[in-house]
Amino acid sequence: MNTAPSSRTQVKRGASKASYDPALLHAIVDAAYLCHIAFADAHGAHCIPTACWRSGDHLYIHGSNGSRMVQRLTEQDCCVTITHLDGLVLARSAFNHSMNYRSAMVYGRFEIVGEPAKRQALADFMEHIAPGRQAEIRAGNDKEFAATTVLRIALAEAACKVRTGAPDDDEEDMHIAAWAGVLPLAEARGTPVPDAHCTTPAPGYVRGWATDCVTS
Repeated sequence: MNTAPSSRTQVKRGASKASYDPALLHAIVDAAYLCHIAFADAHGAHCIPTACWRSGDHLYIHGSNGSRMVQRLTEQDCCVTITHLDGLVLARSAFNHSMNYRSAMVYGRFEIVGEPAKRQALADFMEHIAPGRQAEIRAGNDKEFAATTVLRIALAEAACKVRTGAPDDDEEDMHIAAWAGVLPLAEARGTPVPDAHCTTPAPGYVRGWATDCVTS
């Protein structure tokens, strides 16, 4: 079910590509390992990439307690963006070239995740990186958890924008003898490289890394 856009999320340009469907939003977030967060402080405007993950209806990030971004995000509204580039769209005229993509913008204010939810959130982050990993590694100790802040932002005020398909040429340009179509782009998973001191056999999620499909 689509949710109504707010004054900040109402897409005006290319509105036909917009969606406010929570399921699509979740899929775009879940396919990402990084987001970009825009905020401002006394030194100006900033847009910082950081690791992210989703649990329920919130997007989570983490950082050092001393991080400038972490300190600012609970004091002001911000904008979080995620973009997946799926292809370059080559048209018959220069100004009809485009890109295929899936994007999301989230507005709101981050809140601090306290104990014990913070520990569960970081365990969820590890499972987002590699399902099953959390059970195999050393969990964080009290000192590490104390030095780390986990923040979350609700996905309630958000908009998605998606473009797919072929070029959208003007009828009068269809006669032009130029190749037209899509140059697909996708994430590629490489062969895992073990640490030189690792003697542990690779678990299934490592063995299958290069052959598992990347979420699209």
